[in-house]
Amino acid sequence: MAEEKKVAPKEIIAEPVQSTHARTKEEKKANFIFYADAADVNMIDTKDDYDYMNLDPAEQRKQSMKGFSPEYNNIVDYIVKITRQIWKEKDIGLIYDTYSTSISVHKGLVNTHGINEVISGTLQTLHAFPDRKGLGWSVIWSGDDENGFFTSHRGRSVATNLGDGLYGPATGKKVVFRTSADCLILNNKIYEEWLVMDTYHLILQLGLDPIEFAKKIARSSAKLAPSIPFGLPETAETGLPPEKFVPSSDRFEIGEFMQLIFNRIWARRSFNYVKDYYEENAVVHYVCNKDVIGIREIQGMFISLFASVPNGKVLLERVTCNKRESESDWDVAVRWRIQGIHEGTGYFGAPSGKAIDISGISHYKIRNEKVAEEWLLFDAMEVYRQIYAPDPNVLSQEGEGLVDGLDDGNFTGVS
Repeated sequence: MAEEKKVAPKEIIAEPVQSTHARTKEEKKANFIFYADAADVNMIDTKDDYDYMNLDPAEQRKQSMKGFSPEYNNIVDYIVKITRQIWKEKDIGLIYDTYSTSISVHKGLVNTHGINEVISGTLQTLHAFPDRKGLGWSVIWSGDDENGFFTSHRGRSVATNLGDGLYGPATGKKVVFRTSADCLILNNKIYEEWLVMDTYHLILQLGLDPIEFAKKIARSSAKLAPSIPFGLPETAETGLPPEKFVPSSDRFEIGEFMQLIFNRIWARRSFNYVKDYYEENAVVHYVCNKDVIGIREIQGMFISLFASVPNGKVLLERVTCNKRESESDWDVAVRWRIQGIHEGTGYFGAPSGKAIDISGISHYKIRNEKVAEEWLLFDAMEVYRQIYAPDPNVLSQEGEGLVDGLDDGNFTGVS
């Protein structure tokens, strides 16, 4: 299978991109910023999947989908339909038709491989939450049927914990949690996926103690996802602060605008730039279903997050831009990482001194050259798992590293 050309995550001081979205395929491949026109597909926007599936046939846009089943009109249509069919219709067998046998799924630092893991995770999730319904709210995309498609699918799941599972005995409680999934797709099959879930919010709604649960998961996954090796040399502690990203011109260009946001606000912690890049009453839909509204609250949100990793490095893995009504209006998906030492008191509590990797996906509505709305998602439980990861030497002395029946194998959680 011909895979999309892989590029290493770029630190956000990378060279500027060209200031037009009409670039050649080869130029797009050479960078971590990708562009597409929303008019080429039926964007799902804020419709749920039922409304989307019942679009008037005259409104359905056809995209070249060579190698895909004929029922899919375009790549957004593909993602919406297979998600609904698998989760709402319980057609687990569709996974065999739409996932590569050698698929890699990334959940923070925990990676699973092979279609059997996808099947297993789906079945375990539906056993614990048999009425799970996933509502899709946005699919941002790029690519084509020749080189492969990319999608970033943002949704929300509603479910009732009616069966025993990874989180323990059934509680009977109803939960709501947000998810985002980035997928690489070719010839009707997803061959790589990055999944981010608000598992911390799910744990809270089940009535569990997130910290105690993180400690158990940390031990059970110690060999599956060992601690990451980076540390102080990769941070500003060495006296090498992040450089300033310099745009190619004063003209607004969406790829450079996103680099400015992540360079000024995220990497350099110049939170005063929030007022320059966000609308005055912008809304950030944050983790644990919290809405952060307005410049001051958004600044406070960033301060709390980066206080935990004050010298952390910010990396952009992918920026995907979908043009809407004009060159000033875009929908954007960004997959990012913050890597550093948990050496400050902030969002993740008292400092542990552990190296942590915060992996996230953010979706943006850029209107009139400013952020009007943002959905910022990371899995705090995955970060706490790293914080409470046991010393490998201690585990080897104890022998197995197992707790409460959790084994060091298929760490699926909720898919």
